[in-house]
Amino acid sequence: MSKLFTGAEIVFKCLEDQKVDFIFGYPGGAVLPIYDELKNHSSIKHILVRHEQGAGHAAEGYARSSGKPGVVLVTSGPGATNVVTALTDAYMDSVPLVCISGQVPTHLIGTDAFQECDTTGITRPCTKHNWLVKDIKDLSKTIHEAFRVATTGRPGPVLVDIPKDIQFAKISYSKPKTEKKLNGKSINHFTQKDIDELINLMSKSKKPIIYSGGGVINSGPEASDVLRELVQLTGFPITSTLQGLGAYPGDDNQFLGMLGMHGTYEANNAMHDCDLLINIGARFDDRITGKIDEFSPKSKKIHIDIDPSSINKIIKVDLSLVGDVKDVLKGINRTLKKKNMNLNKSNKQQTSKWWEQIQKWRTKNSLHFKNSDETIKPQHAVQRLYELTKHKDTFVTTEVGQHQMWAAQHYKFNKPNRWMTSGGLGTMGYGLPAAVGVQIAHPKKLVIDIAGEASVLMTMQEMSTAVQYNLPIKIFILNNQYMGMVRQWQELLHEKNYSESYSEALPDFIKLAEAYGCKGIKAEKPDELDDKIKEMVQFDGPVIFDCRVDPNENCFPMIPSGKPHNQMILGPSEKEENKITGKGKALV
Repeated sequence: MSKLFTGAEIVFKCLEDQKVDFIFGYPGGAVLPIYDELKNHSSIKHILVRHEQGAGHAAEGYARSSGKPGVVLVTSGPGATNVVTALTDAYMDSVPLVCISGQVPTHLIGTDAFQECDTTGITRPCTKHNWLVKDIKDLSKTIHEAFRVATTGRPGPVLVDIPKDIQFAKISYSKPKTEKKLNGKSINHFTQKDIDELINLMSKSKKPIIYSGGGVINSGPEASDVLRELVQLTGFPITSTLQGLGAYPGDDNQFLGMLGMHGTYEANNAMHDCDLLINIGARFDDRITGKIDEFSPKSKKIHIDIDPSSINKIIKVDLSLVGDVKDVLKGINRTLKKKNMNLNKSNKQQTSKWWEQIQKWRTKNSLHFKNSDETIKPQHAVQRLYELTKHKDTFVTTEVGQHQMWAAQHYKFNKPNRWMTSGGLGTMGYGLPAAVGVQIAHPKKLVIDIAGEASVLMTMQEMSTAVQYNLPIKIFILNNQYMGMVRQWQELLHEKNYSESYSEALPDFIKLAEAYGCKGIKAEKPDELDDKIKEMVQFDGPVIFDCRVDPNENCFPMIPSGKPHNQMILGPSEKEENKITGKGKALV
């Protein structure tokens, strides 16, 4: 007779077979049998967070930086509801997470038992799929299926809800079926005919642009390599979404910078005026398109994406190639080489006027800001941080707000998986726990959370986690004493009515750092910034850096809400003539 295992043991057997190294969790009544079993599985390290939302974001940071699925373990009721924000965040940004939640015993489900909630009902809209395991026979199969769903196709979060009696029940264990490649991608649906059609359009184009997104990152490091090869073979300009930064080198001349609401003047104008738009792994979201009916009006639009539901969802395209980005780009590059088509050389004359126009847009220097000798400008702070850390293999997370956009604009990423930020959901409090997860995945690397003082306070308790596990994360706070992006929108949209956006009672971040048992650093003047940043980087332990920046600085350039994506506010002097009115106010 085969050996019998409890449900709790089976959970760990599954995790071991899935090659899981770390789980991020918080114990509670409904998962105590699983926590009791933890001691018998030394190959899996549990990271104790201070809040279940923190567990989810830490797992996201781990997944985004390592390419492996993040695993979360939470109890029933509030444990499960606390992780909903992180699950939704992962769902919006296509991050593979497997959340295992405890549930009250099966016979108590539906009785409003202590710490009971309808976890699968609550999480259905914010997961790729979820399961309530009501029979021990289904447990191992369900967990293995959960990993498959999370990591294939367009990645995303899943949840397995396990009642307490199932954790105690016993059954023999069955390994995952080997015929399924658990970390493989879904079947590609593009054909050679599609590739030939795309290459034909590329060869005729006079004003092409490549629009790359997070799908390139999700496809794996090789996808970034083949994207770079494609850009070299074609000589086309390339831009990137917030989530796609790092897939193509940020300091390369063909890179036009980030596009979108706070993207560069040249990127947004090139997207508007192009005659061929090649979307690779992006989803045409509203922060990119601006006014939909005026988005890139004269272009042929190509969409390459693994998710068929993203095709024609927002913008109608002329040609779609459904498949894993890496495989599609390999097919394009292979065909270009086979046909001996070096568009970079053959199309140079054809696209020369286009590049001249791009250079004219570049002369606007849209990321310019007026620096100061008296106060630290937030853009300057990010630039100095970049210059002093660019030679290290640095991983950057952010919170959400102005600081996030300044980081995206002024910190250049040359490698994929080095930039972790909350895009679709825009979750304040993401960056600190995400940094914890990144540091767990890369213990010897420099991990910096570029933060805002309002955002970081939402999950500040995770500094305890960093201290407990000796994680030397650096929290670089651009402290302007305001909820910066809220204040900016109030200034531009609501006649400077700064309703509840000023933080009246901020903590002393130096003392707060000391209270947590880590190092605190403060910089108030531009001339002390470099030395203080060096001190932060060199310190072998977690740091909270309070960088006092100009409270009145706004994030430009900016596409005003309700306006087409080629109408941009480039600086404070243009605010009045580009005033946001009417429908635009509702679109922020």
